[in-house]
Amino acid sequence: MKFRPCIDIHNGKVKQIVGGSLRDQGDQAVTNFASELDAAWYAGLYRRDGLKGGHIILLNPAASEYYEATKKQALLALAAYPGGMQIGGGIHAGNAAEYLEAGASHVIVTSYVFQDGVFHEENLKRLVSAVGRKHIVLDLSCRKRGGAYYIVTNRWQAFTDVRLTPEVLDKLSASCDEFLVHGVDVEGKSSGVETELVRMLSGWNKMPVTYAGGIGSMEDLDTFASVSGKKLDFTIGSALDLFGGNIPYEIIAKL
Repeated sequence: MKFRPCIDIHNGKVKQIVGGSLRDQGDQAVTNFASELDAAWYAGLYRRDGLKGGHIILLNPAASEYYEATKKQALLALAAYPGGMQIGGGIHAGNAAEYLEAGASHVIVTSYVFQDGVFHEENLKRLVSAVGRKHIVLDLSCRKRGGAYYIVTNRWQAFTDVRLTPEVLDKLSASCDEFLVHGVDVEGKSSGVETELVRMLSGWNKMPVTYAGGIGSMEDLDTFASVSGKKLDFTIGSALDLFGGNIPYEIIAKL
């Protein structure tokens, strides 16, 4: 069980937002925290502390007026910690290699593979062909509907028809190196982990999986460790004191 740090970038600034609130129209989101420090500062901190495998996420789409500012911050972070972080947000077969060349260890992909509510296997094959499965993290962030978890896309607003199950993890694992899974309904709310989701992911346990969502206190982290059997990695955003929360980064960084 390792801590995976994060750098979320929105409108050219490092931010923490309520996950399900992001809207491309007007570049809006409910913001928990906006930093005056740039993304490179956070990447340098993570490098200092030897924290590898964290994720940088571009939260603006390519069509946004803020996209270039957001991308610039992301590239600065990659340059500050070459080989130490993963990157996601608008990644596809045509631009994935650019980010790896800029210093990312992996690219994180959702919407390119899950479009219009369905799984596009041909796009995943294109991505594997472009950069190799060892450089790919599939983001299988999900929301609950009808008692089951379904992968969501398009800024976590659109449900796909893909139910997140051990069988789906088995199938997709042949085309990636890791999974990243946000429990979107609790993401950014510090309201406790999605225990049912954590239990399913840790029960699978066939390749590295990072869970995000709802860890808002050291007690929540203890619950996560207990439910997961310490088989999953985790990330904490809004609840860290780095981003205005109450959990001391210096303690988490040493776990």
